[in-house]
Amino acid sequence: MTSSRIAIAGAGLGGLACARVLQLHGLDVTVFEQEPAADARPQGGTLDMHGDTGQVALRTARLHDRFRTLARPEGQQMRALDPHTAEVVIDELPEGDFRPEIDRGQLRGILLDSLAPGTVRWGHPVADVTATGDGARLTFADGRAQDFELVVGADGAWSRVRRALTGVRPEYSGVTFVEFGLDEADRRHPALAARTGQGTMMTKVDGKALVAQRTSSGHIRCYATFYAPEDWAAGLDFADTGAVRASLLERYAGWHPDLLAYLRDLDGGFAHRPLHVLPVPHAWTTTPGLTLLGDAAHLMPPLGVGANLAMLDGTELATALATAPSVGEAVRAYEAGMLPRSIETAKACASGLHDLLSDDLGSMAA
Repeated sequence: MTSSRIAIAGAGLGGLACARVLQLHGLDVTVFEQEPAADARPQGGTLDMHGDTGQVALRTARLHDRFRTLARPEGQQMRALDPHTAEVVIDELPEGDFRPEIDRGQLRGILLDSLAPGTVRWGHPVADVTATGDGARLTFADGRAQDFELVVGADGAWSRVRRALTGVRPEYSGVTFVEFGLDEADRRHPALAARTGQGTMMTKVDGKALVAQRTSSGHIRCYATFYAPEDWAAGLDFADTGAVRASLLERYAGWHPDLLAYLRDLDGGFAHRPLHVLPVPHAWTTTPGLTLLGDAAHLMPPLGVGANLAMLDGTELATALATAPSVGEAVRAYEAGMLPRSIETAKACASGLHDLLSDDLGSMAA
């Protein structure tokens, strides 16, 4: 395909991976991101890059060697603890490095550094997207508009591009996460650092789970996960750390004190992250000028596959655009592979979310 003007809404992992491969093939692409700068907010915890998805994308993007310098095979360690005794029930470190961990921020940095200067237009929130018949128009929050041959929605759970394509909105899953963290865990929280290990610690019972994940800096990201109605936190001010802590300690009453220490000894505050998902299946009729990837296309529970699929989506779309005779044929070919894959994965993740909150400790290491 000859060079064409392509816009990507969203500078997440999938959108950046797509832009990287497009540029490798000499195609004209601009990424529009609503955040004002790359470091405008923390990028979250750690990701496991799967050998058959995320690492395939990194190889396509010619960034796998750089990834290997930062990846942590030891981060594959998985521990399951009994919630009442804090005893280790499962402690596994898979052989090899099929799913090595890397901090999300580090991975995003690899992708950003690989792009030509000026590729990402920071501080450009998309207000509206309109199909034009032979392309699509982006209208930005300041009222300016720009036309492109293709607009790729890589803009996450609440995608503006998806509104123009399917109009489908995410639904609350019935499960919520409350995120918090421990800074410099080895020095400041040595007992909790030892209990967490080098990878992920999980424990659960009665529809409640606690997950702790170590990052490359020794920071530990923690997630209190439980079934709850969507309005469970009504009246709870998340800026009041003491009140949120008290609420969670009451919810997790009866758990071993050594595990409740994750909640008691946190550094900083709590962040409320209710889990929303797109219906399964979520599909659409190919529309000239528009397509989706990552969470915009297939938002599912965060069970270790979302970032991998987003990057694979992005690199497959870019490869199709670089090799197909036309944009339309490229998008049709991409969607013909991506949609069935995402539907099957979303079904598995829906089941996996309930496994996460079952009483079967063995399901954690599956």
